[in-house]
This record gives sequence, C-alpha cells and structure tokens, in this order.
Amino acid sequence: MFTACHNNCDRNNKTKSELIIFHAGSLSVPMHQLADTFMKENPAIKVLLESAGSRECARKITELKKPCDIIASSDYYVIKDMLMPVYSDWYINFAGNEMCIAYNKQSRLHEKIKSNNWYDVLLDKSVSYGRSNPDADPCGYRTLLLFNLSGKYYKKLSLPQHLAAKDKCYIRPKEVDLLALLESNSIDYIFIYRSVAIQHKLDYLSLPDEINLRNPHFAAYYSSAEVEISAKEKGKKMSVKGEPMVYALSILKNAPNREAAIKFTDLLLSDKGKKILELNGQPSIISTDTMCYRYIPSLLIKYLRK
Repeated sequence: MFTACHNNCDRNNKTKSELIIFHAGSLSVPMHQLADTFMKENPAIKVLLESAGSRECARKITELKKPCDIIASSDYYVIKDMLMPVYSDWYINFAGNEMCIAYNKQSRLHEKIKSNNWYDVLLDKSVSYGRSNPDADPCGYRTLLLFNLSGKYYKKLSLPQHLAAKDKCYIRPKEVDLLALLESNSIDYIFIYRSVAIQHKLDYLSLPDEINLRNPHFAAYYSSAEVEISAKEKGKKMSVKGEPMVYALSILKNAPNREAAIKFTDLLLSDKGKKILELNGQPSIISTDTMCYRYIPSLLIKYLRK
C-alpha cells in the first residue's frame, strides 16, 4: 500500500508529477524524512512511498509489473539477483546496519539478557520471540545466518536448529511488522536491525561483531554461514551466504519519472541525506564502490569510487 508523502500545499496534487519508491521496511522512517525534504525543495513532485520486505519489493516489479521509479533494498544482492539485467542496469551501495535483539521493559527475563546468554533467555519456555520471513525479507535470512554464526561462535552446534524451530508462529513478512507484536507485549523479543530499534526508541541488546553482520573485517567468517531461501524462479531454492550488511538502491530501466528519481537519489546520497540516515541509525558508506560504473547517471558519479 502506498504512503503518499506531501507538504501543506496539496490542493494541486492532481497536477503534480509522481515519484514512486519501493523500499525496505527498515528504511520507512528515514525515507519519509527524505521525501518531506525532497518535496519542500521540489513542490511540483509528489513522492509515493511503498514499504515491504526487499525481496517482496522486487517481486512487485518482476511479477506484478507495478510501476516503480526507485527501489531501495536492505540487501544489494536483491537488486543484483532479482532485477539485473532485465529491470535495472546498476545499483549504488549507500548504507550499512547490524542485527540486534530488541525488547521492552515488559519483556520476560529482560533484566538477565546479555551478549553471552541471550540464546538461553530466548529458548526459555516462558519467553517468546519473533523474526521476519526469510523468503520475503533480508532481515529474515540474516536472522537465520545469525543463528548459524552463533552456533560456531558460542561452540554450541545444535543452537541454530533450536533457535530456528522455536516460535515459528511469530514469523512475519518484514521486520517492522514485528514491532506491533512487541509493543502490544504479545512477544518478548524480536530480531531486528539496530536502526529500527533506534528509530522506535526500543531497548536492544548489541551482539558481538562476529555474529551481528556489521563488520567488514569479519566478512570471511560471515561467509562460513549459509542458508536456503526461495529463488526468484517459483518453486526453486537458492543459497545465501553471510556477509556484512549493505543497503543499495537503483533506478529502474522503465522508471516513469526518471528525472525526479535521479534528483531524489542525489538528495539521498548527499551530505544532507547522509545526515538523515545516520540520525536514524543507518551508517553511510558513501563514497562507495560499484560494479556498474558505466551505467550510473552522470549526476550520481560523484558519490562513487572508481
């Protein structure tokens, strides 16, 4: 469902051009702030935001053929694997993140949970936790990768299976869908991105870099974990290996409003956009590398390293 971001002068919205952005649920707060900033600077353009799990965003383009100008994914690989080269020629990596465990003051055993015993707390019969769907949302398969890495890190080989098997009834399509369950005290903990915990002012447990998928220095260690998820071809499976988190965006080949899409992307990658992201717990990785340099719009080249 679209969220229409608009400024106070919306009586003439029917005459405005529209910019359609599909984005990861974890980007909802900064995207609304970026859209508000953009529309103040470009009053003739109305930004329409639609959030979903990043893989679900891609399927709206590839399977439902929904019009879209920009896709902003919580995992660059979603664009690379599901959209290129048919729907997109390029992507730019723009932010990082990390996995954490969020809770509130009503969460059972929250006073006991620490980075060296969180798995015992979560596996307690009195405790319930939620995670997102790995087939729809990168946060979901990153949670499974975290489970696998935890088995290695804590030297408990059966831990991944126990964590994955418990509380399956609390799996939701995307990570932000879990917030309502936590806020209503229907569950005690959620596996979620640190940025979302910060944006929603949640208590959260930071996890060791060896398992939180944040630190590029542990890239080789992260890659030792692997999980299976649904492939872009229906009925098939694909393997995903652990790696440091990288958010990416792209402008679609058939973007209905390409000029506005380039201007919005310019804002997002600029120092102004970087500040909005970082205030919302999203560390910027601009300037960044790309494998698609020759396809990048000229206005955006300044944000890349050759």
